[in-house]
Amino acid sequence: MLGACADFQPPFGASFFGTGASEPVAIAEGPAAPETFSLSNGMQVLVIPDHRAPVVTHMVWYRVGAADEVAGKTGLAHFLEHLMFKGTDKLAPGEFSKTVARNGGRDNAFTNYDFTAYFQAIAKDRLPLVMEMEADRMSNLKLTDKEVLPERDVVIEELRMRIENQPVAELQSKMNAALYGNSPYGRDVIGYKDEVSKLTTQDALDWYDRYYTPNNAILIVAGDMTGAELKPLAEKYYGDIKRRAPSYTQTRPAVKWPDAPKRVTMHDGRVREASWLRFYPAPSNAEIGTRASAALDVLAQILGGGTTSRLYQSLVVEQQKLTAVQAWYSGDEIGSGSFGLYALPRVGGSTADAEKAIDAALKDFLESDITDEELVRARSQLAAGAVYARDRQQTMAYIYGSGVMTGLTPKEIYHWPDAIKAVTASDVRDAARHVLDARHAVTGELLPEEGQ
Repeated sequence: MLGACADFQPPFGASFFGTGASEPVAIAEGPAAPETFSLSNGMQVLVIPDHRAPVVTHMVWYRVGAADEVAGKTGLAHFLEHLMFKGTDKLAPGEFSKTVARNGGRDNAFTNYDFTAYFQAIAKDRLPLVMEMEADRMSNLKLTDKEVLPERDVVIEELRMRIENQPVAELQSKMNAALYGNSPYGRDVIGYKDEVSKLTTQDALDWYDRYYTPNNAILIVAGDMTGAELKPLAEKYYGDIKRRAPSYTQTRPAVKWPDAPKRVTMHDGRVREASWLRFYPAPSNAEIGTRASAALDVLAQILGGGTTSRLYQSLVVEQQKLTAVQAWYSGDEIGSGSFGLYALPRVGGSTADAEKAIDAALKDFLESDITDEELVRARSQLAAGAVYARDRQQTMAYIYGSGVMTGLTPKEIYHWPDAIKAVTASDVRDAARHVLDARHAVTGELLPEEGQ
């Protein structure tokens, strides 16, 4: 769950919230259970209570992201994210963030394939201030070439820093393109440089007018707040905003996965030691539901979730073929996801030898039993991680926002630790057999410059 400008590091169901204004409804029992209601203009609201300190995280999420862009306009979603800080009639360019900082808070924004979001972390008694400013720029953003064109140069420089100047990121970009093909998930969220350089003020305004409407947004407030407290504030600041466009339904074309193994090899003079990656096709959380996606999370934890994982113990500790190995499942998209492996060969070793060792270990894994110890440890580690995440309200706001935006309900997200605890060895085995199919995978190698 990583946005283009987020400082958050490493599932959208409108019918769940109902339509029209409603009283807050608790999703499940417990102090951390979210509450939901809707405003008459279609804006949905989610409250995540955390009363340990008088602070809140205020977020506005829009159901639009990089995967909604059309050919020739890549990077537009992220570009507008930057431009949302360029002011209104009430606030000069840059004044939004300065005001938040003067009041002891901080703010940022991030763009992903399926959503764009803006947040402020601030004291509870300053919440009306940030709600007023956020509501203002939802309706009254002012853009001219004077602000837009220099910011376009800023975005191009960010693209250079995040992709072109980072060999591993460049390799991953090429691997995603090979894995996803013509799917919008196969391009970078930040866009292609030659297309970003041609984006105009009118492009940004058209995007804003079409998608930045309350009926295409969700307000999330996490922290020292209840639904009863938030409802009058939400109605005051957001309830009177007019719909500027119809509600937008996001659609994603079916991904045509590679019909044969693919390989991407990069040589780069900035690289001193080789690294190896592999991306497998995988379904998203929303496509298969929380039970099956939880099994993929447990699979990743058992295979490469830390120093006690199967691959680490076998290939790093025992055989000493690798110096590091990691596995992960990425399923927080509306469309299809992926399952990934990353490895560093031992110093002086080759990626070919590392790949051979990994393939042998995966074959052994698929043919052997998952032990009770492995299963219990992986489930416990993941469940504990979910509990610890609840200690940081900004993380919880992000988890709920990204989850709801990509197809899960708040109730499913709240009960995710229960889904993890219910995963069986048979579930993990089925997940492994489904995704660990190298016939459709993309393998990547990042190597030093030849002759270096």
